[in-house]
Amino acid sequence: MSNVTRAAAAIRHASPKDYEGHWQANGTAHGQAPKWAKYRTVMASEFPSPFRSTKDPLALQIEKFVEKLDQLRPEKGGPAYLGDSGALAYTYPEVKNVEISQEMGDLDAVLDDVVKLFNGAPNWGSPLTMCNVSPQSNTAAIVASMLSQVFAANMLEGEYAWNVHRAELETAGMMGNLIGWNPINTGVIYTYGGGGCFTYGVKYGLTRVLPGSRFQGVRTDAKVICSQQAHYVQQNATDWLGLGMDNIVHVRTDVTTNQMDLAHLEEILKDLTFRKIPVATVICTMGTTDASAFDPIGKVRALLDRYPNPPGFGKAVLYADAVVGWSWIYFKDYDFDRNPLEFSERILPILKQNGQAMSELNHADAVGIDFHKVGWAPYVSSCFLYRDATEFETIHRRGGYAYLQARTPYNPMYYTLEVSRTASGSLAGWATLKYFGKEGMQAILGGILETKYYLYDLLSLQPDMVCVNPGDSGLITLFRVYPKGIDAKVQFEKELNEPALRADLLRHNQLTEAVGNKLFEWFRAGKKIEGKHTPYTSFSTGFRNASYNRDGTDTEAVVYALKSFPMNVFVTPEIMQWVLRCVHAARDEVLKARE
Repeated sequence: MSNVTRAAAAIRHASPKDYEGHWQANGTAHGQAPKWAKYRTVMASEFPSPFRSTKDPLALQIEKFVEKLDQLRPEKGGPAYLGDSGALAYTYPEVKNVEISQEMGDLDAVLDDVVKLFNGAPNWGSPLTMCNVSPQSNTAAIVASMLSQVFAANMLEGEYAWNVHRAELETAGMMGNLIGWNPINTGVIYTYGGGGCFTYGVKYGLTRVLPGSRFQGVRTDAKVICSQQAHYVQQNATDWLGLGMDNIVHVRTDVTTNQMDLAHLEEILKDLTFRKIPVATVICTMGTTDASAFDPIGKVRALLDRYPNPPGFGKAVLYADAVVGWSWIYFKDYDFDRNPLEFSERILPILKQNGQAMSELNHADAVGIDFHKVGWAPYVSSCFLYRDATEFETIHRRGGYAYLQARTPYNPMYYTLEVSRTASGSLAGWATLKYFGKEGMQAILGGILETKYYLYDLLSLQPDMVCVNPGDSGLITLFRVYPKGIDAKVQFEKELNEPALRADLLRHNQLTEAVGNKLFEWFRAGKKIEGKHTPYTSFSTGFRNASYNRDGTDTEAVVYALKSFPMNVFVTPEIMQWVLRCVHAARDEVLKARE
């Protein structure tokens, strides 16, 4: 008799009474039950209840946890980090020298340890936090996202998501309507981030242009075209998909607008057409992180139509990387004459310009959107939106699976990169769309833009400071501070345009970086100046090239800048004034240390 047969026989001949004898009438283990059963009783008292109850363990723990969370938040006027210290509380790689304990832990103690992990984490809701496009999440999205964690909806297929799939499907319809596509035929996949959206965009192009690649692998060096300003995730996507980073082709960008140079794009397309090399995907960046540049996607579409792929290859995909800039589309149809939200006359042209730029998203085959950026939703709530759901879902479809059944009309498991997909992002994005509406999103975006231009006015009054992106239409302010006695506006103009002043550009780049690092050091140390905490800001190490370095061959002739990205609703005029006061203090300390 084999071991398998003996085991089966043992199982068949075990008495049901043996198992039944472990339990009391109320379902808990009795005192003589085996240890595993006693553990199970403890766990059952701490897992969320499957039934309605006034003593649900999850509800009780959340109530206690909220109190602990509140202790993480600083008092009003406190630092821009959570907890009582901004220091890093571990060393690397020694932190990994840890083992799992033998005994089961105490739930309260574990949750206390969870809270401790957030000691020193950035407080995204603090008005002093303006380091990047990292906003505080809105309440509707947080609660909706949390519900997914409680009830474990899996967007894999209909049976495990059921009605929760409406969040994904209705996102497709709402966003399709907003862009100007047919909402019924618009599709969406909530995925693991902006990088996931970009990867889907490249994969869409490979599948459409090289359909055989799904079975044989990528055997043709199809090209991915994007601008010099495109996000670095271009390398992730081409690398992981097996196309190779060497197949990225960069289009020069205008030194003033940072937009894709259409003349250069046409040169590239002409050359590839002549050499019979196919293009898989062209990426238009619709809102760069720092410069907020929008590529002219309508004109890019016209060029792609003029230079189709050689015979034998499919049509290139036009992907809009709009993960940062997407929400400006809310101003596409704003009534600028009536101005119902009463924005200042100063920002109305900017809002109109942004809305018009994003109205061209309808030319794209697919669009990447991050709700966790300019959507004020929790991580990760990115969605890959595609215009022709029938095409996309058909050409990427795989076969059936023996252990899964299609119980509903919507089963994305057949064509998505991910298999198990949490509904957390889908619910967060969908709840944000439902909660904010058009006017809510318009109000928060326009309000941040009003704040940006207030800071711009403050900078104009400082002789040793200069805003270096006055023509950009996004939410970010980039600026430089110079030593006292230097006319910043005049000096920067020369550094930007005169090769003879390259050494000055580099020297003041070093000053900018040192000031940025000093401010970060102060933020982490909880430093106070005049009794007030310093802000959490950041800096860019090259948001644009010098005018004489258009092709980017001189990797050092770029512009460094301090960064203010006030992404929350708690910012006040006093906070923006305080930022400049702290920048001056950091500049003075850096220069004093160099004497």
